[in-house]
Amino acid sequence: MLKQGVTVIEGRYFQDLMAQPAALQATLDWLRGAQRWRTVRDFLTSRQWKRIVLTGMGSSFHVFHPLNLRLIETGATAVLMETAELIHYGHGLLDEDTLLIAASQSGRSAETLRLLEVNRRSAMLAITNTPDSPLARASQCLLLTQAGEETSVSCKTYVSMLLVVRWLAGVIGGEHDTIRLLEPCVSLVDQYLRGWREHIQQLAERLHDTRDLFLIGRGSSLAAVGTGALIIKESVRLHAEGLSSAAFRHGPMEMLDSDMRAVVFSGEPRTRELNRQLIRDLLARGGRCDEIGVDAPLPSLRLPDSVPAIWPILEILPVQMMTLTLAALAGKEAGLFQHATKVTAVE
Repeated sequence: MLKQGVTVIEGRYFQDLMAQPAALQATLDWLRGAQRWRTVRDFLTSRQWKRIVLTGMGSSFHVFHPLNLRLIETGATAVLMETAELIHYGHGLLDEDTLLIAASQSGRSAETLRLLEVNRRSAMLAITNTPDSPLARASQCLLLTQAGEETSVSCKTYVSMLLVVRWLAGVIGGEHDTIRLLEPCVSLVDQYLRGWREHIQQLAERLHDTRDLFLIGRGSSLAAVGTGALIIKESVRLHAEGLSSAAFRHGPMEMLDSDMRAVVFSGEPRTRELNRQLIRDLLARGGRCDEIGVDAPLPSLRLPDSVPAIWPILEILPVQMMTLTLAALAGKEAGLFQHATKVTAVE
């Protein structure tokens, strides 16, 4: 029982959240496998790709934001497109000059299966948590997360996929020290999660009368922005929206009200001041706003100090704590589906 009188129901979703360090460690161990780096590198460099298409649905789509930006920075022609749109409106991208990188935790969602029917020409690298899935079997190159079974809302599969995608970025960029850079993520995630009771107690004071929640950021933080809003809606059925910081200024600021809260990811140094200026502007207008980042004032929203390569993995953790807090405030168990299913079977 917390001081605020809310109780966290430690159900299957809660258990999956707490299992994230183990999932990350298992995935790191898999990536260290003999010839793993060489096999993927040889596949990626087997030809000159005209474009690289990144595709997925839900959190498996948002996971690609950091890689998309890195590819663009290297001069590659990268296209980030939801699988549901790609299969109906992106056929022109799927030619023999395209490298298709597709992510799906189950490897058998409705859109993924349709993609496998539609794609007849593009070589495919697949990222999935399910080795015997249709996506895994159809791929020419396969990267497997090692998250184990997950009950409902994406958490340990998502952070494991972020880890794999960042490792893939290292292969593309020829960064042979990528594993070393990523290794600390296991202990840092564990460190943050060990304080879950204190985090929730602190967040309960901030979120107890929230009706509308906006998650806002730029750059690689868009992964946490998009996935965070999705898992809040899924796990506690509260309205949450993920937007870029600039997009929030183009209209949604009119929603400022006493029951609306904005949470801004301070993010990378190049746009950090822009994000913090948004926080100052919201507070000056009487809005309720918090920061998530390495220097965040609130300990529950403060990320462990780490290298930027790990930030996307750490950024989702405070949002996960928000899902537990909001569910506890409502007297519910977080992560119990009423209408959705773990694997979406209908387009």
